[in-house]
Amino acid sequence: MTHVTKSWTGNLDLNSNIDLGILLDNITQAFNSSPFYQHNGMRMVVAEGGQIEAHVDMASNLIGNVAFQILHGGVAATLLDSIGGIAAMAELYKKTTAEDLAETSKKVSRLATVDMRVDYLAPGRGQHFVARAETLRLGRKGCTMRMTMVNDEGKAIATAIASYAY
Repeated sequence: MTHVTKSWTGNLDLNSNIDLGILLDNITQAFNSSPFYQHNGMRMVVAEGGQIEAHVDMASNLIGNVAFQILHGGVAATLLDSIGGIAAMAELYKKTTAEDLAETSKKVSRLATVDMRVDYLAPGRGQHFVARAETLRLGRKGCTMRMTMVNDEGKAIATAIASYAY
């Protein structure tokens, strides 16, 4: 059986002018097509200003504490790690030039979490959760990101800082 791997650029022609919006749509679609993401109802969305957000609705299969009906901490950690990684990819693409797009695409395809610390700030109560990330440092071989997850009332549920290598 032949296996075809779709690149993070969506197999776009790297020699043509590339629209950043298309690249961001392609990387969010790649995350959203993950069987794990689909199974858990997680999704990436390109929000206003090109910022990517991670979303998940509360569901019975995501409950960690059945007595209190709160979101499992692993779901929060997964969402935070994922938004950190995809936001780092987006930042790499935003800072690249047409001449460096092929090299940037290689970096994006190699991006991996090296270390992550999660702080759980409040019980995971809510009907919907959103995670966002900001870049603390973007270097030649890696980056550091800060992520926050809030519930549908805007209350911070968890934060994380992570390092990613590429």
